[in-house]
Amino acid sequence: MDNRAIAKVQFLQRQAASLLLYQSVLQGEVGIAYLDLLQAIRYTDADAQSCLQAYGNYFKCLAARHQNWEEYLMTQILRADNPFTQLAQQQEFENLPPALVAAVQHDLQALQNLYECSSAALSQWVQAVAHLPVSPVVWYVEQDRVAGIHELPLIEKLQQLENWADAVKELAAYYRQFGTGLFAEYKALRWQAGQFIGIRYPDSVELSQLVGYESQKEALLKNTEFLLSGQVALHVLLYGSRGSGKSSLVKALLKEYGDRNLRLLEVAKSELKDLPKIVEQLRGVPQKFIIFVDDLSFEEDDDAFKALKVVLEGNLTARPQNVVVYATSNRRHLIREFFADRPSPKDNEEIHAWDTMQEKLSFSDRFGLTLTFEGADQKTYLQIIRHLAAQAGIDISQEDLERQALQWATRHNGRSGRTARQFVDFLKADLTLSSSTHSPANTEL
Repeated sequence: MDNRAIAKVQFLQRQAASLLLYQSVLQGEVGIAYLDLLQAIRYTDADAQSCLQAYGNYFKCLAARHQNWEEYLMTQILRADNPFTQLAQQQEFENLPPALVAAVQHDLQALQNLYECSSAALSQWVQAVAHLPVSPVVWYVEQDRVAGIHELPLIEKLQQLENWADAVKELAAYYRQFGTGLFAEYKALRWQAGQFIGIRYPDSVELSQLVGYESQKEALLKNTEFLLSGQVALHVLLYGSRGSGKSSLVKALLKEYGDRNLRLLEVAKSELKDLPKIVEQLRGVPQKFIIFVDDLSFEEDDDAFKALKVVLEGNLTARPQNVVVYATSNRRHLIREFFADRPSPKDNEEIHAWDTMQEKLSFSDRFGLTLTFEGADQKTYLQIIRHLAAQAGIDISQEDLERQALQWATRHNGRSGRTARQFVDFLKADLTLSSSTHSPANTEL
Protein backbone atom coordinates (compact mmCIF):
# COMPACT_ATOMS: atom_id res chain seq x y z
CA MET A 1 0.00 0.00 0.00
CA ASP A 2 1.16 3.54 -0.67
CA ASN A 3 1.47 6.15 2.05
CA ARG A 4 -1.81 7.81 1.06
CA ALA A 5 -3.78 4.60 1.57
CA ILE A 6 -2.06 3.92 4.90
CA ALA A 7 -2.89 7.46 6.04
CA LYS A 8 -6.53 6.86 5.09
CA VAL A 9 -6.68 3.68 7.17
CA GLN A 10 -5.14 5.50 10.14
CA PHE A 11 -7.70 8.29 9.75
CA LEU A 12 -10.59 5.81 9.81
CA GLN A 13 -9.22 4.17 12.94
CA ARG A 14 -9.00 7.56 14.66
CA GLN A 15 -12.56 8.34 13.62
CA ALA A 16 -13.81 5.09 15.12
CA ALA A 17 -11.85 5.66 18.34
CA SER A 18 -13.20 9.22 18.71
CA LEU A 19 -16.88 8.27 19.06
CA LEU A 20 -18.41 9.87 22.14
CA LEU A 21 -21.90 8.35 22.26
CA TYR A 22 -22.34 5.90 19.38
CA GLN A 23 -19.69 3.33 20.33
CA SER A 24 -22.37 0.62 20.24
CA VAL A 25 -22.61 1.01 16.44
CA LEU A 26 -19.20 -0.69 16.13
CA GLN A 27 -19.55 -3.14 19.01
CA GLY A 28 -21.62 -5.69 17.11
CA GLU A 29 -20.09 -8.60 15.23
CA VAL A 30 -19.90 -6.71 11.93
CA GLY A 31 -18.44 -3.57 13.51
CA ILE A 32 -15.75 -5.53 15.33
CA ALA A 33 -14.87 -7.38 12.12
CA TYR A 34 -14.60 -4.04 10.29
CA LEU A 35 -12.21 -2.60 12.89
CA ASP A 36 -10.17 -5.81 12.98
CA LEU A 37 -9.80 -5.61 9.20
CA LEU A 38 -8.54 -2.02 9.35
CA GLN A 39 -6.01 -3.08 11.97
CA ALA A 40 -4.86 -6.05 9.88
CA ILE A 41 -4.49 -3.86 6.79
CA ARG A 42 -2.40 -1.34 8.71
CA TYR A 43 -0.17 -3.86 10.49
CA THR A 44 0.02 -6.74 8.04
CA ASP A 45 2.44 -9.62 8.60
CA ALA A 46 4.94 -10.84 6.03
CA ASP A 47 2.58 -13.18 4.19
CA ALA A 48 -0.58 -11.12 4.83
CA GLN A 49 -2.29 -14.15 6.36
CA SER A 50 -3.92 -12.18 9.18
CA CYS A 51 -5.19 -9.59 6.69
CA LEU A 52 -6.80 -12.25 4.49
CA GLN A 53 -8.37 -13.95 7.50
CA ALA A 54 -9.74 -10.62 8.78
CA TYR A 55 -11.28 -9.88 5.38
CA GLY A 56 -12.86 -13.35 5.27
CA ASN A 57 -14.40 -12.80 8.71
CA TYR A 58 -15.73 -9.38 7.68
CA PHE A 59 -17.26 -10.88 4.52
CA LYS A 60 -18.86 -13.73 6.47
CA CYS A 61 -20.39 -11.39 9.08
CA LEU A 62 -22.06 -9.26 6.42
CA ALA A 63 -23.27 -12.33 4.52
CA ALA A 64 -24.75 -13.80 7.72
CA ARG A 65 -26.82 -10.65 8.26
CA HIS A 66 -27.64 -10.33 4.56
CA GLN A 67 -26.71 -6.66 4.76
CA ASN A 68 -24.26 -4.39 2.99
CA TRP A 69 -21.82 -2.43 5.14
CA GLU A 70 -23.65 0.84 4.46
CA GLU A 71 -27.06 -0.55 5.43
CA TYR A 72 -25.64 -2.16 8.55
CA LEU A 73 -24.06 1.09 9.73
CA MET A 74 -27.21 3.13 9.22
CA THR A 75 -29.55 0.67 10.94
CA GLN A 76 -27.19 0.53 13.92
CA ILE A 77 -27.30 4.32 14.18
CA LEU A 78 -31.10 4.32 14.14
CA ARG A 79 -31.29 1.62 16.83
CA ALA A 80 -28.47 2.83 19.07
CA ASP A 81 -29.16 3.05 22.78
CA ASN A 82 -27.18 5.84 24.45
CA PRO A 83 -27.79 8.97 26.59
CA PHE A 84 -28.82 11.04 23.56
CA THR A 85 -31.28 8.51 22.14
CA GLN A 86 -32.81 7.94 25.57
CA LEU A 87 -33.25 11.63 26.33
CA ALA A 88 -34.50 12.40 22.82
CA GLN A 89 -37.43 10.05 23.43
CA GLN A 90 -38.55 12.08 26.44
CA GLN A 91 -37.76 15.71 25.62
CA GLU A 92 -38.19 18.15 22.76
CA PHE A 93 -35.04 18.74 20.73
CA GLU A 94 -34.78 22.36 21.93
CA ASN A 95 -34.52 21.17 25.53
CA LEU A 96 -31.64 18.73 24.96
CA PRO A 97 -28.27 19.73 26.49
CA PRO A 98 -26.13 21.56 23.89
CA ALA A 99 -23.09 19.42 24.75
CA LEU A 100 -25.10 16.30 24.00
CA VAL A 101 -26.19 17.65 20.62
CA ALA A 102 -22.60 18.67 19.79
CA ALA A 103 -21.38 15.17 20.68
CA VAL A 104 -23.95 13.63 18.33
CA GLN A 105 -22.90 15.97 15.52
CA HIS A 106 -19.28 14.92 16.03
CA ASP A 107 -20.19 11.21 16.02
CA LEU A 108 -22.33 11.51 12.90
CA GLN A 109 -19.46 13.09 11.01
CA ALA A 110 -17.11 10.31 12.15
CA LEU A 111 -19.61 7.60 11.22
CA GLN A 112 -20.15 9.19 7.82
CA ASN A 113 -16.44 8.76 7.10
CA LEU A 114 -16.69 5.07 8.01
CA TYR A 115 -19.82 4.76 5.86
CA GLU A 116 -17.96 6.15 2.84
CA CYS A 117 -15.22 3.51 3.20
CA SER A 118 -17.03 0.80 1.24
CA SER A 119 -16.40 -2.93 1.12
CA ALA A 120 -15.02 -2.43 -2.39
CA ALA A 121 -12.33 -0.06 -1.07
CA LEU A 122 -11.41 -2.53 1.66
CA SER A 123 -11.10 -5.30 -0.92
CA GLN A 124 -8.71 -3.20 -2.99
CA TRP A 125 -6.56 -2.49 0.06
CA VAL A 126 -6.40 -6.18 0.89
CA GLN A 127 -5.37 -6.92 -2.68
CA ALA A 128 -2.53 -4.42 -2.42
CA VAL A 129 -1.36 -5.65 0.99
CA ALA A 130 -1.46 -9.35 0.05
CA HIS A 131 -0.13 -8.79 -3.51
CA LEU A 132 -3.08 -10.65 -4.99
CA PRO A 133 -3.58 -10.78 -8.76
CA VAL A 134 -7.23 -9.84 -8.30
CA SER A 135 -9.12 -8.23 -5.43
CA PRO A 136 -11.11 -10.51 -3.07
CA VAL A 137 -14.83 -10.97 -3.73
CA VAL A 138 -16.81 -8.00 -2.48
CA TRP A 139 -19.95 -8.75 -0.47
CA TYR A 140 -22.90 -6.99 -2.00
CA VAL A 141 -26.58 -7.79 -2.09
CA GLU A 142 -29.37 -5.97 -3.88
CA GLN A 143 -31.66 -4.70 -1.18
CA ASP A 144 -35.33 -5.33 -1.87
CA ARG A 145 -35.83 -4.05 1.65
CA VAL A 146 -33.33 -1.37 2.55
CA ALA A 147 -34.87 -0.95 5.97
CA GLY A 148 -38.11 -0.95 7.89
CA ILE A 149 -40.91 1.28 6.69
CA HIS A 150 -40.19 3.81 9.46
CA GLU A 151 -36.43 3.84 8.89
CA LEU A 152 -36.41 4.39 5.14
CA PRO A 153 -37.15 8.17 4.98
CA LEU A 154 -34.36 9.05 7.41
CA ILE A 155 -31.88 6.71 5.71
CA GLU A 156 -32.64 8.35 2.36
CA LYS A 157 -32.08 11.78 3.91
CA LEU A 158 -28.68 10.75 5.30
CA GLN A 159 -27.68 9.36 1.93
CA GLN A 160 -28.40 12.72 0.31
CA LEU A 161 -26.65 14.93 2.88
CA GLU A 162 -23.09 16.09 2.44
CA ASN A 163 -22.72 16.37 6.21
CA TRP A 164 -24.64 13.97 8.45
CA ALA A 165 -24.29 16.37 11.38
CA ASP A 166 -27.03 18.45 9.76
CA ALA A 167 -29.52 15.63 10.42
CA VAL A 168 -29.25 15.62 14.21
CA LYS A 169 -32.67 17.25 14.72
CA GLU A 170 -34.39 14.78 12.38
CA LEU A 171 -32.59 11.93 14.15
CA ALA A 172 -33.89 13.12 17.54
CA ALA A 173 -37.43 13.30 16.13
CA TYR A 174 -37.08 9.74 14.83
CA TYR A 175 -36.02 8.44 18.26
CA ARG A 176 -38.90 10.30 19.89
CA GLN A 177 -41.43 8.70 17.57
CA PHE A 178 -40.06 5.18 17.09
CA GLY A 179 -37.68 4.50 19.98
CA THR A 180 -34.34 2.74 19.97
CA GLY A 181 -32.57 -0.50 20.85
CA LEU A 182 -34.40 -3.81 21.02
CA PHE A 183 -37.81 -2.14 21.03
CA ALA A 184 -37.06 -0.56 17.65
CA GLU A 185 -35.60 -3.74 16.19
CA TYR A 186 -38.10 -6.36 17.40
CA LYS A 187 -41.88 -6.38 17.54
CA ALA A 188 -41.98 -9.45 19.82
CA LEU A 189 -39.80 -9.87 22.89
CA ARG A 190 -39.59 -11.95 26.02
CA TRP A 191 -38.30 -11.21 29.50
CA GLN A 192 -35.70 -13.79 30.43
CA ALA A 193 -33.15 -13.90 33.26
CA GLY A 194 -33.60 -10.22 34.04
CA GLN A 195 -33.37 -8.79 30.52
CA PHE A 196 -35.32 -8.25 27.33
CA ILE A 197 -34.66 -10.76 24.54
CA GLY A 198 -35.79 -10.06 20.98
CA ILE A 199 -37.79 -12.75 19.18
CA ARG A 200 -36.69 -12.74 15.55
CA TYR A 201 -39.40 -15.10 14.28
CA PRO A 202 -42.63 -14.57 16.24
CA ASP A 203 -45.65 -16.81 15.70
CA SER A 204 -47.37 -15.13 12.74
CA VAL A 205 -51.04 -15.69 13.57
CA GLU A 206 -53.48 -13.58 11.54
CA LEU A 207 -56.88 -12.42 12.72
CA SER A 208 -58.44 -13.72 9.52
CA GLN A 209 -57.50 -17.25 10.61
CA LEU A 210 -59.52 -16.99 13.82
CA VAL A 211 -63.22 -17.82 13.56
CA GLY A 212 -65.82 -17.79 16.30
CA TYR A 213 -65.83 -15.76 19.53
CA GLU A 214 -66.51 -12.62 17.48
CA SER A 215 -67.69 -10.51 20.41
CA GLN A 216 -64.57 -11.39 22.41
CA LYS A 217 -62.39 -10.52 19.43
CA GLU A 218 -64.15 -7.21 18.93
CA ALA A 219 -63.74 -6.26 22.61
CA LEU A 220 -60.03 -7.10 22.59
CA LEU A 221 -59.42 -5.15 19.37
CA LYS A 222 -61.25 -2.12 20.76
CA ASN A 223 -59.21 -2.19 23.97
CA THR A 224 -56.00 -2.49 21.96
CA GLU A 225 -57.05 0.51 19.87
CA PHE A 226 -57.42 2.44 23.14
CA LEU A 227 -53.82 1.53 24.01
CA LEU A 228 -52.47 2.59 20.61
CA SER A 229 -54.34 5.90 20.66
CA GLY A 230 -52.92 6.88 24.05
CA GLN A 231 -56.18 6.40 25.95
CA VAL A 232 -56.43 4.40 29.16
CA ALA A 233 -56.64 0.73 28.16
CA LEU A 234 -57.75 -2.05 30.49
CA HIS A 235 -55.83 -5.10 31.62
CA VAL A 236 -57.50 -8.16 30.09
CA LEU A 237 -58.06 -11.72 31.28
CA LEU A 238 -58.98 -14.23 28.58
CA TYR A 239 -60.21 -17.40 30.22
CA GLY A 240 -62.05 -20.48 29.10
CA SER A 241 -61.70 -23.84 27.41
CA ARG A 242 -58.32 -25.09 26.28
CA GLY A 243 -57.70 -24.81 22.59
CA SER A 244 -60.33 -22.11 22.10
CA GLY A 245 -57.83 -19.64 20.59
CA LYS A 246 -57.17 -17.32 23.55
CA SER A 247 -53.40 -17.22 23.04
CA SER A 248 -53.73 -17.11 19.25
CA LEU A 249 -55.97 -14.06 19.49
CA VAL A 250 -53.39 -12.17 21.56
CA LYS A 251 -50.57 -13.18 19.20
CA ALA A 252 -52.61 -12.06 16.19
CA LEU A 253 -52.63 -8.50 17.55
CA LEU A 254 -48.95 -8.22 16.70
CA LYS A 255 -49.56 -8.98 13.04
CA GLU A 256 -52.46 -6.53 12.99
CA TYR A 257 -50.86 -3.61 14.86
CA GLY A 258 -47.08 -4.20 14.80
CA ASP A 259 -46.56 -1.39 12.29
CA ARG A 260 -48.35 1.00 14.64
CA ASN A 261 -45.65 0.71 17.30
CA LEU A 262 -47.29 -2.17 19.20
CA ARG A 263 -44.92 -4.56 20.93
CA LEU A 264 -45.78 -7.95 22.44
CA LEU A 265 -43.71 -8.85 25.50
CA GLU A 266 -43.97 -12.42 26.72
CA VAL A 267 -43.42 -12.94 30.45
CA ALA A 268 -43.43 -16.46 31.84
CA LYS A 269 -45.10 -17.16 35.15
CA SER A 270 -41.71 -17.88 36.71
CA GLU A 271 -40.61 -14.34 35.77
CA LEU A 272 -43.70 -12.51 37.04
CA LYS A 273 -41.89 -11.50 40.20
CA ASP A 274 -40.00 -9.01 38.02
CA LEU A 275 -43.20 -7.44 36.67
CA PRO A 276 -42.98 -4.10 38.55
CA LYS A 277 -39.38 -3.75 37.38
CA ILE A 278 -40.36 -4.58 33.80
CA VAL A 279 -43.15 -2.01 33.77
CA GLU A 280 -40.83 0.75 35.00
CA GLN A 281 -38.34 0.00 32.21
CA LEU A 282 -41.14 0.39 29.65
CA ARG A 283 -42.28 3.73 31.01
CA GLY A 284 -41.55 6.71 28.79
CA VAL A 285 -40.66 4.86 25.58
CA PRO A 286 -42.73 5.56 22.46
CA GLN A 287 -43.87 1.98 21.82
CA LYS A 288 -47.08 0.52 23.26
CA PHE A 289 -46.66 -2.79 25.11
CA ILE A 290 -48.89 -5.76 25.73
CA ILE A 291 -47.36 -7.87 28.48
CA PHE A 292 -48.52 -11.36 27.52
CA VAL A 293 -48.84 -13.94 30.30
CA ASP A 294 -50.01 -17.31 29.02
CA ASP A 295 -51.75 -20.03 31.05
CA LEU A 296 -51.92 -18.05 34.26
CA SER A 297 -52.62 -19.62 37.66
CA PHE A 298 -51.12 -19.30 41.12
CA GLU A 299 -50.41 -21.29 44.21
CA GLU A 300 -51.15 -19.78 47.61
CA ASP A 301 -48.56 -17.22 48.81
CA ASP A 302 -47.01 -17.10 45.34
CA ASP A 303 -44.63 -14.13 44.92
CA ALA A 304 -45.73 -13.88 41.30
CA PHE A 305 -49.32 -13.30 42.50
CA LYS A 306 -48.20 -10.38 44.64
CA ALA A 307 -46.17 -8.82 41.81
CA LEU A 308 -49.05 -9.05 39.35
CA LYS A 309 -51.44 -7.65 41.92
CA VAL A 310 -49.23 -4.54 42.26
CA VAL A 311 -49.28 -3.96 38.51
CA LEU A 312 -53.03 -4.54 38.17
CA GLU A 313 -54.08 -2.48 41.17
CA GLY A 314 -51.29 0.08 41.17
CA ASN A 315 -49.47 1.68 44.07
CA LEU A 316 -48.10 5.15 44.77
CA THR A 317 -46.29 5.05 41.43
CA ALA A 318 -48.48 6.17 38.53
CA ARG A 319 -49.31 3.49 35.98
CA PRO A 320 -47.67 4.04 32.56
CA GLN A 321 -50.34 4.39 29.87
CA ASN A 322 -48.26 2.56 27.27
CA VAL A 323 -48.43 -0.82 29.08
CA VAL A 324 -51.24 -3.32 29.63
CA VAL A 325 -51.34 -6.94 30.75
CA TYR A 326 -53.17 -9.54 28.64
CA ALA A 327 -53.30 -12.90 30.43
CA THR A 328 -54.86 -16.20 29.42
CA SER A 329 -56.03 -18.93 31.75
CA ASN A 330 -58.11 -22.06 31.74
CA ARG A 331 -59.26 -21.17 35.26
CA ARG A 332 -61.82 -18.51 36.23
CA HIS A 333 -60.38 -18.41 39.74
CA LEU A 334 -56.67 -17.91 39.20
CA ILE A 335 -55.54 -18.96 42.67
CA ARG A 336 -55.96 -22.63 43.47
CA GLU A 337 -58.45 -23.18 46.26
CA PHE A 338 -58.91 -26.37 48.27
CA PHE A 339 -61.83 -27.46 50.41
CA ALA A 340 -59.45 -27.31 53.34
CA ASP A 341 -59.13 -23.58 52.70
CA ARG A 342 -62.81 -22.97 53.33
CA PRO A 343 -63.33 -21.67 56.88
CA SER A 344 -65.61 -23.51 59.27
CA PRO A 345 -67.27 -22.31 62.47
CA LYS A 346 -64.64 -24.19 64.42
CA ASP A 347 -61.80 -22.47 62.52
CA ASN A 348 -59.77 -20.71 65.19
CA GLU A 349 -56.74 -19.97 63.03
CA GLU A 350 -57.96 -16.75 61.35
CA ILE A 351 -60.68 -14.38 62.53
CA HIS A 352 -61.60 -13.15 59.04
CA ALA A 353 -60.96 -16.33 57.08
CA TRP A 354 -63.88 -15.70 54.72
CA ASP A 355 -62.29 -12.38 53.71
CA THR A 356 -59.08 -14.18 52.80
CA MET A 357 -60.91 -16.71 50.68
CA GLN A 358 -62.91 -13.99 48.91
CA GLU A 359 -59.67 -12.17 48.06
CA LYS A 360 -58.45 -15.32 46.32
CA LEU A 361 -61.72 -15.81 44.43
CA SER A 362 -61.96 -12.18 43.32
CA PHE A 363 -58.41 -11.78 42.03
CA SER A 364 -59.54 -12.19 38.43
CA ASP A 365 -61.87 -9.22 38.95
CA ARG A 366 -58.80 -7.00 39.19
CA PHE A 367 -58.49 -7.28 35.41
CA GLY A 368 -60.55 -4.47 33.95
CA LEU A 369 -61.88 -6.67 31.15
CA THR A 370 -62.63 -10.40 31.34
CA LEU A 371 -63.37 -12.28 28.11
CA THR A 372 -64.90 -15.74 28.37
CA PHE A 373 -64.20 -18.45 25.79
CA GLU A 374 -66.66 -21.29 26.16
CA GLY A 375 -66.09 -24.69 24.63
CA ALA A 376 -66.99 -24.95 20.94
CA ASP A 377 -70.25 -26.68 20.15
CA GLN A 378 -70.55 -28.76 16.99
CA LYS A 379 -71.91 -25.86 14.92
CA THR A 380 -69.02 -23.55 15.88
CA TYR A 381 -66.47 -26.31 15.42
CA LEU A 382 -67.66 -27.08 11.89
CA GLN A 383 -67.77 -23.35 11.08
CA ILE A 384 -64.10 -23.12 12.04
CA ILE A 385 -63.32 -26.22 9.99
CA ARG A 386 -64.97 -24.82 6.86
CA HIS A 387 -63.20 -21.47 7.23
CA LEU A 388 -59.74 -22.98 7.72
CA ALA A 389 -60.26 -25.49 4.93
CA ALA A 390 -61.20 -22.70 2.53
CA GLN A 391 -58.09 -20.72 3.49
CA ALA A 392 -55.96 -23.83 2.99
CA GLY A 393 -57.46 -24.46 -0.45
CA ILE A 394 -58.73 -27.94 0.45
CA ASP A 395 -60.98 -29.22 -2.32
CA ILE A 396 -63.22 -31.99 -1.03
CA SER A 397 -66.97 -32.12 -0.56
CA GLN A 398 -68.38 -30.33 2.48
CA GLU A 399 -70.07 -33.54 3.62
CA ASP A 400 -66.81 -35.48 3.54
CA LEU A 401 -64.93 -32.60 5.20
CA GLU A 402 -67.37 -32.37 8.10
CA ARG A 403 -67.58 -36.15 8.55
CA GLN A 404 -63.80 -36.48 8.82
CA ALA A 405 -63.58 -33.38 11.06
CA LEU A 406 -66.06 -34.84 13.56
CA GLN A 407 -64.24 -38.18 13.55
CA TRP A 408 -60.97 -36.36 14.19
CA ALA A 409 -62.44 -34.47 17.15
CA THR A 410 -63.80 -37.70 18.64
CA ARG A 411 -60.48 -39.51 18.35
CA HIS A 412 -58.27 -36.64 19.43
CA ASN A 413 -58.81 -33.62 21.71
CA GLY A 414 -62.49 -32.85 21.34
CA ARG A 415 -64.06 -29.88 19.56
CA SER A 416 -61.95 -26.71 19.72
CA GLY A 417 -60.21 -24.21 17.50
CA ARG A 418 -56.90 -25.94 18.18
CA THR A 419 -58.31 -29.33 17.17
CA ALA A 420 -59.74 -27.77 14.00
CA ARG A 421 -56.36 -26.29 13.08
CA GLN A 422 -54.60 -29.60 13.70
CA PHE A 423 -57.13 -31.46 11.57
CA VAL A 424 -56.92 -29.03 8.65
CA ASP A 425 -53.10 -29.00 8.75
CA PHE A 426 -53.07 -32.81 8.71
CA LEU A 427 -55.69 -33.03 5.96
CA LYS A 428 -53.87 -30.53 3.74
CA ALA A 429 -50.54 -32.31 4.12
CA ASP A 430 -52.15 -35.69 3.50
CA LEU A 431 -54.00 -34.51 0.39
CA THR A 432 -50.85 -32.85 -0.97
CA LEU A 433 -48.79 -35.98 -0.43
CA SER A 434 -51.54 -38.18 -1.86
CA SER A 435 -51.80 -36.11 -5.03
CA SER A 436 -48.04 -36.33 -5.56
CA THR A 437 -48.03 -40.12 -5.13
CA HIS A 438 -51.43 -40.67 -6.83
CA SER A 439 -52.73 -42.65 -3.90
CA PRO A 440 -56.06 -42.01 -2.12
CA ALA A 441 -56.04 -39.87 1.00
CA ASN A 442 -56.88 -41.55 4.29
CA THR A 443 -57.13 -39.10 7.14
CA GLU A 444 -59.19 -41.47 9.24
CA LEU A 445 -56.23 -43.57 10.31
